[in-house]
Amino acid sequence: MSPSHKKIIFIATGLGAKEEGALSNFAQARMQQKPNTKTSFYITTTLPYVNADPHIGFALELVYADIFARHHALAGEAVFFNTGTDEHGAKIYRKAQEAGVPPQEYVDEYAQKFKNLIKALDIWEGVNFIRTTDESHKKAAQEFWKRCDARGDIYKKNYKMKYCIGCELEKTNSELNEKGQCPLHPDHEIETINEENYFFKFSKYQKQLLGFYEKNPNFIIPERRFAEIKAFVGRGLQDFSISRLKEKMPWGVAVPGDSAHVMYVWFDALVNYISALEWPDNKEKFNNFWGTVDAPNAVQIAGKDNLRQQSAMWQAMLMSAELLPSKYIVIHGFITSGGQKMSKSLGNVVDPVKIIEEYGADALRYYLARHVHPVEDSDFTMEKFKEAYNANLANGLGNLAARILQMSSQYFDSPVDISTTREMPEVKKFTENFEFNIAMDSIWSYMRDLDGLIDEGKPFEVVKKSKKRAQLQVAHLVKELARITKHLKPFLPETSEKILTSIKANQKPGTLFPRKD
Repeated sequence: MSPSHKKIIFIATGLGAKEEGALSNFAQARMQQKPNTKTSFYITTTLPYVNADPHIGFALELVYADIFARHHALAGEAVFFNTGTDEHGAKIYRKAQEAGVPPQEYVDEYAQKFKNLIKALDIWEGVNFIRTTDESHKKAAQEFWKRCDARGDIYKKNYKMKYCIGCELEKTNSELNEKGQCPLHPDHEIETINEENYFFKFSKYQKQLLGFYEKNPNFIIPERRFAEIKAFVGRGLQDFSISRLKEKMPWGVAVPGDSAHVMYVWFDALVNYISALEWPDNKEKFNNFWGTVDAPNAVQIAGKDNLRQQSAMWQAMLMSAELLPSKYIVIHGFITSGGQKMSKSLGNVVDPVKIIEEYGADALRYYLARHVHPVEDSDFTMEKFKEAYNANLANGLGNLAARILQMSSQYFDSPVDISTTREMPEVKKFTENFEFNIAMDSIWSYMRDLDGLIDEGKPFEVVKKSKKRAQLQVAHLVKELARITKHLKPFLPETSEKILTSIKANQKPGTLFPRKD
């Protein structure tokens, strides 16, 4: 235990030992950006395809975005948090055919499953849920198309290409493995598409994108992913297809002025980030949350398989439509299981809903925030999850809250005043800079110190000699528990509320995290 903490237990002046913790290089780089003085904040996940049940990978993305949204809302900002479902494209159309149901009926069923996941994860109640089959989104996508077309950035041609149905993307030979498969979807055969499509002049925006990247050195988190996309754009860009023949694949947004084509799924889906803000009709809402040239607001979170789409294709499309680019994009890694990519055939797919049903939403949120690396691949097994749950939640946070509040309820007739609880600036800064795991480590370090204070100060023995002195010790412990709980709010919202309610009622909480044997 630090000398400062040994002193604190007797004088109860508050903790200070950890407040000068050094930020990582990544955090320091983020701090170099001009602060956003606006009181609004926009955060969006990608939209998952509704061709399968929600998996833990998307649960991760939801939790990450939710932590950001709650963090900014607690800071007093007006927050727009967007998520939803991507419901068009060949992959979904084929899945509906296999199921023998109309595409709309198919996507309705799966969209509800994703809504259920949002509720199960205790995602912020203000979250916006958009579906790309919403009529308002379709109209926005068509307007976006018209604006790009008016800039001369859309044209039609016959084209032959290799295509991965899993990615819904064109693939070059260099992007395929030695077996001619897409590395991300080796279970899907590479198809050849030979038809007349509309194309977007992606190549036109190479220099503009590179210039934008140069002026915004922290646009992509982490730096390694930013280097990847700069190299990709630097090698030269190929125009990409943005339509499909309706007679072959009718499930999509109609192309304006051409009933023979529907929009290619990526062109349609990416527009959701602004159609969610009622663009183009609600200019005030759009400017407030998407931002202005002087104060861009839009933060996007996406998996590493979305790097090209989010940081290059979408940004070029925004430039074409003469709209503001995103503020920055966070690219997270994948969750593997037992060192392998999750797949139904291997039987290692993790169902987040089942975990929540047994352990609770905050238990899963805790694990994803602390034990999954924010930007690198991380392995998940139920054995690792259970071990972390018992050690750090059942025996950690739950036990600490019970110890402190049991003494408080015994030594005080009324609740301890927690109105003067101080901040943990390093926790807030790590959270702001997407270093959730380090923020959580810092919080748990405080918790270990509090446990140490109890063991060394022994207020449960001190009270036998001096109740006043024991009260001084316990009052400090309660205030520090409240301090910890306050900073846990974005991460463990339900548990934080339970602890704060118990503090205000001056009573020991019920078992927060029952131990699992």
